[in-house]
Amino acid sequence: MNIKKTFLAVASIGAVSGLGLATYLFWPISYQQRDFAGIEGDVSRGAYLARASGCFACHTNAKTKGPVLAGGGPLKTPFGTFYAPNITTDKKNGIGNWSLTDFSNALTHGINPKGENYYPVFLYPNYTSLSNQDIADLWAAFQTVPPVDIKVPEHDLKFPFQYRFLLTAWKKLFFKDERYKPNPEMSKEWNRGAFLAKGPTHCAACHTPQNLLGGKDYGHELNGNANGPDGEKVPPITATALLKNKWTKKDIVFALRTGTKPDGDAFGGSMGEVVTDGTSYLSDQDLSAIAEYVMSVEHKNGKSVVKVKTQK
Repeated sequence: MNIKKTFLAVASIGAVSGLGLATYLFWPISYQQRDFAGIEGDVSRGAYLARASGCFACHTNAKTKGPVLAGGGPLKTPFGTFYAPNITTDKKNGIGNWSLTDFSNALTHGINPKGENYYPVFLYPNYTSLSNQDIADLWAAFQTVPPVDIKVPEHDLKFPFQYRFLLTAWKKLFFKDERYKPNPEMSKEWNRGAFLAKGPTHCAACHTPQNLLGGKDYGHELNGNANGPDGEKVPPITATALLKNKWTKKDIVFALRTGTKPDGDAFGGSMGEVVTDGTSYLSDQDLSAIAEYVMSVEHKNGKSVVKVKTQK
């Protein structure tokens, strides 16, 4: 009798605990809205940031020579195939009916105007680091994009990933809604590079390993990703790996500008698109800043660490 009571008690505690955990994981997330009062967007800065952020590479179907920003081609992942949406000003199939707040919520919270979760293949975990001015600039730039009436195919995902409500649990496990905070121990150039690499240019997102649920393992930041876009194996770009292959800071800047490696070979695959549609448009100062940050990340004793330098 005592054994039966003990079993029932343990089972009850387990059931209540499981219910509590499920409630926590799937309870809707409350986000603080960004305040854009008094902020005026700058089209030129926004266009520059859109290039830096990879918007053109992802949302333009280069393989079929599709219209700019009218929707990307298929992106194959371990979870299924994703299709980048149309982000022109078309009111039916694009973002023509969005407001600045809708745009901000998408970039920083990963939710659409209906309140539904976006999949993190849309890199809002990186874009959340953007400032309010950055977002206003991007919005101003996107308002100049001509409308294109093209409907992008629905995502073709494996079970159970087609259920967006599951992403609420994913966000609570892996997503942090926070802007970039400069490291006072590091130089201005390093902080600019860290902001770009971790945020809009999302070097850290592509070159960092991920777990089975798609969460990034930032304890091994920049140490390579075996499950990159379209099944590519993305190489490590820590200082440890780059120096081993005799890369210098100047080599990184030149490669991001031209797509050419130190040995004369050219980037292929998705990295080639990153350069062609993104980093080749960045200023020398920003490319140098990215290189400064990347060359400060070392991989030693099984984890990635930043080598602290004296502030300049």
